[in-house]
Amino acid sequence: MAYYLLILCLVSYLKDGFAQNSSLPPNLPNTTAWPAGCGQDVKSFYFALCDLTAAWGIVLEAVTSLGIICTIVLGLIFVALAPSVSQDARKGTLALNFLFLIGVLGLFSLVFAFIIAPTSTVCIVRRFLFGVLFAQCFACLVAHSVRLNYLVLQNRGPGGCMVFLLAIGLFLVEAVINVEWLLITNVRETIQDIQPFGHPCNITNQDFVTALVYVMFLIVASLVIPCPVLCGHYLQWKRHGKHIVVTAFFSLLIWVAWIIMYLYGNERLGHTTWDDPVLAIALVSNAWVFVLFYIIPQLMEMTRSGYKYEDDTLNILKRHSDTPQSIIMENRAFSMDNLEGEEPVNYRRDQDKPVSPYSNYTGLYPTLPLHPGDMETVSHIPVHLPRISMEPWRYHL
Repeated sequence: MAYYLLILCLVSYLKDGFAQNSSLPPNLPNTTAWPAGCGQDVKSFYFALCDLTAAWGIVLEAVTSLGIICTIVLGLIFVALAPSVSQDARKGTLALNFLFLIGVLGLFSLVFAFIIAPTSTVCIVRRFLFGVLFAQCFACLVAHSVRLNYLVLQNRGPGGCMVFLLAIGLFLVEAVINVEWLLITNVRETIQDIQPFGHPCNITNQDFVTALVYVMFLIVASLVIPCPVLCGHYLQWKRHGKHIVVTAFFSLLIWVAWIIMYLYGNERLGHTTWDDPVLAIALVSNAWVFVLFYIIPQLMEMTRSGYKYEDDTLNILKRHSDTPQSIIMENRAFSMDNLEGEEPVNYRRDQDKPVSPYSNYTGLYPTLPLHPGDMETVSHIPVHLPRISMEPWRYHL
């Protein structure tokens, strides 16, 4: 139901936005003078994309375009590598990572909405998608962290469908919050201004940050939940946990920086027009953090083979050292010690006794003790296992 309300709200604001194109907001540049770098056919609310005197828009546009291209290329690589993943434990995160890629691509694309001049439609897109796209990315990190806590202990965890639904549920909460926030704030503007529709750009910075409290909760959760994974035994899952912790840590630093600048820094520095650049820089920097510290490592993990226990090498060496010598080797060592350590008297005494046919048999070829010089003469003689005689009185055992 909330989505239908959002669609109706968007349609209404689109009509209002087209009606307001003739009367631009006060903060738009003057249409009578085109800035350097912009042609006369460029509309006024696109001046920030080509204005050479305000280079921040051009720089962010270039960095964002590069990010979009890199994300698309990484998405194609991900789709190409996905069929080669054979382990069920790895298949469980394929849908989750694809959802994360879509969210990162959306963050790069949203930067252009903060570079161009604000209109009613642009402000709606900003207010709604800023929190939803970030919630989508961090919900994927939280769901992946929950699954890793199971995998790192027993190499088994929840299925991919369950984890995917968990991520969908987490980020849909922010979507509902933003829909309600749009409706409530616009109704408030309508009552105060006594107009058919209040302008969606007329919001305070505190209101914008307050609507993102749930996203901040997801950031902290994505930083805290994978910490127990780092104490597990399986190296494969520990690497995944490290990627999530590093990504969440740098994201937390970026959010602290842009919130301080957005709420207090710009006002104290006297730059009230820096609000849009601050939000655009936050989007670009955080999206690149996602690409460098999560997407690329996840693609590298897809090319690895097998899952290894942390102490596999040590366990193999320990088992090899603790394994007793085979019975054959022990028998040979025992027989050699007896041959070398016996006294001549005992040797003569033993010669008088009948010898068991199995006395010299150790399970190895040849069965008789031979000198190196005799090996060539008997190498062609077939060896037969001795048989026990049916006359046991011949042997005094």
